[in-house]
Amino acid sequence: MISGFVIDMDGTIYKGGKAIPGAPGFIDELNGRKIPFVLLTNNSAHGRLFYYEKVRAMGFDVGLDNILTSTMATVRYLKGHRPGKTVYPLGSPQFGEEIREAGITVDENDPDIVLLAFDTTVTYEKINNAYHFLASGSELIATHPDDLCPTEDGYDVDIGPFIRLFESITDRKATVIGKPNRRMLEMAAEAMDADIGGLVMVGDRLYTDMKMAYDSGITSVLVLTGETERRDLETSDVKPTFIVDSVADIPGSVLDGDGNRATR
Repeated sequence: MISGFVIDMDGTIYKGGKAIPGAPGFIDELNGRKIPFVLLTNNSAHGRLFYYEKVRAMGFDVGLDNILTSTMATVRYLKGHRPGKTVYPLGSPQFGEEIREAGITVDENDPDIVLLAFDTTVTYEKINNAYHFLASGSELIATHPDDLCPTEDGYDVDIGPFIRLFESITDRKATVIGKPNRRMLEMAAEAMDADIGGLVMVGDRLYTDMKMAYDSGITSVLVLTGETERRDLETSDVKPTFIVDSVADIPGSVLDGDGNRATR
């Protein structure tokens, strides 16, 4: 029994500013069948409202409650596991504003934590500040581990290389919050009031989307509209439950039982 769908955004239902063909219809199908769903993104460059407005403009029939971001998960982690700690946000202005509004204290002089997010406004000064804070004892926390961010024309450098940069020059290990961390799945289940064991994870990446599902023992659907190609599966230890060309194929395959089922 399917209790709900957890659906990645970048590369899964859209690329850049364009919806993937058939993706809005897939969401309509879920709404029509009254199947709960959450749209999940590791991208921490923007706030929840940004993604809501973005997908609505592309024709997706969703509500604000359907959106879950790695920034939201990070805020929850900080409040639960690092209460009262101050942070230096290495992220976009929107990211800094969102964490401030959530009640996280920002300190640009002597922070407890360097908080690394996807930053399209990154500068050498920011990188250097973060290095000095880490070298002086600050903890390193990252919103997600993605190496690349999908765009309409290809991919942009994401947060992953910066995590490795800071780890290599400071001998510190980052705490990474977003997918494939199980806490993202737990937040999605809570948002839908759904049994976590009955969730279906839909995404385009083996090392985040599929790994989170695989490690948690839930059904996974790999779509081939984003980063992963079929040949990548040959060398991957993570095996999705289903492989489809796009989310448009899910109603006729995963939901109705006619899919190309892979070996877990």
